[in-house]
Amino acid sequence: MRAVFAASFAVSTAALMSAPLAAQDAVSLTADEMLAPYYAKLEKQISLPVAQPNVSLPRTSNLTRVAFGSCNHQSRSQHMWAQIAAKNPDMFLFIGDNNYGDQGWNGDANLSTLRDAYATMAKTPELTDFRSKVPMMITWDDHDFGFNDGGANFAFRGWSETIFETFWGSSNEVRSRPGIYESVTYGEAGKRTQIITLDTRFFRSDFDRMDYTPQRPPLGSYVPSSDPAKTMLGDAQWAWLKQELAKPADLRIVVSSIQVITDAHNYESWEGMPVERAKLYGMLRARADSGLVLLSGDRHGAGIYSEMVGGEELWELTSSSLNYSFASTAQNTAREPDAKRVTDFISEENFGTVEIDWTSKAFTMKLYGNKGEERASQSVKF
Repeated sequence: MRAVFAASFAVSTAALMSAPLAAQDAVSLTADEMLAPYYAKLEKQISLPVAQPNVSLPRTSNLTRVAFGSCNHQSRSQHMWAQIAAKNPDMFLFIGDNNYGDQGWNGDANLSTLRDAYATMAKTPELTDFRSKVPMMITWDDHDFGFNDGGANFAFRGWSETIFETFWGSSNEVRSRPGIYESVTYGEAGKRTQIITLDTRFFRSDFDRMDYTPQRPPLGSYVPSSDPAKTMLGDAQWAWLKQELAKPADLRIVVSSIQVITDAHNYESWEGMPVERAKLYGMLRARADSGLVLLSGDRHGAGIYSEMVGGEELWELTSSSLNYSFASTAQNTAREPDAKRVTDFISEENFGTVEIDWTSKAFTMKLYGNKGEERASQSVKF
């Protein structure tokens, strides 16, 4: 099937390029549009994997503990699900690299390795048990989107979105538009928690890279770009975010799969697009009155970050990874000094929580290790 698709795609492209200029303008198509007929036929011929049922959470629920995590390899130990459930969270945010479906991918348009990764997750008993007890809200990062550090240039992103939405049973709101960004508000007036999950993949421009050197930089290969044409979220998502931040809420939890505040590395982060980060900060400052905490993952390390922005102290809690750690905390902390990080850079398996005290109007960010032990904590009034 891949050979047939490749041939038909080549023929279509060749025909388009050989057409007169006016005809090319008239039939200009995006990669998504050109691939749509192929995927429509493919979807009828195969069964996409579907996650086991997830318990629901009424929108009237007053949240007091929200757990989250990222970077969960589908074929590694799944013991962390029991550790998270033991904290009795009201809900769990799965914020990216929820599987590593890009590993072993050979470039086929049907994304077979990604589908296989989701199929493995569907048969994972620990995740099945967790979903029967804890409501979940999900966004993606690069490895469960399509390929390492991928963004809008991923030609198969529409099919990846279909696989994601089918597996996780995405809401009608998410299914109604390109990308998987979403916002849900829980609780009664005075105790309203708005959870906003951003999509930092589907629309994102490429990052600028450093010039080639024989030695790969130890902390990433990207450099900040001031190009105003570059986008992290895309026009439609930016307009949507502005509207969401104007809605009433007492506390907002904003999820970005990649880190926002830090400038300490050259891997993927909002630092790579400073114009876009300034735009985000401006929107957050202009939000309707509420408390605010940022959540992120991606880094295979965890920590709590703080920065003064426009007279307000912003807080970010990064948690990564659930089962894919690379080094020790001592090595990680020494390797990446960061004036904005107020904790060690925890490398061992971890997950995070945001615990809300409505009486004292405070939230506490916590990081836990792979045995459920507390590794870091920071309380903030809002």
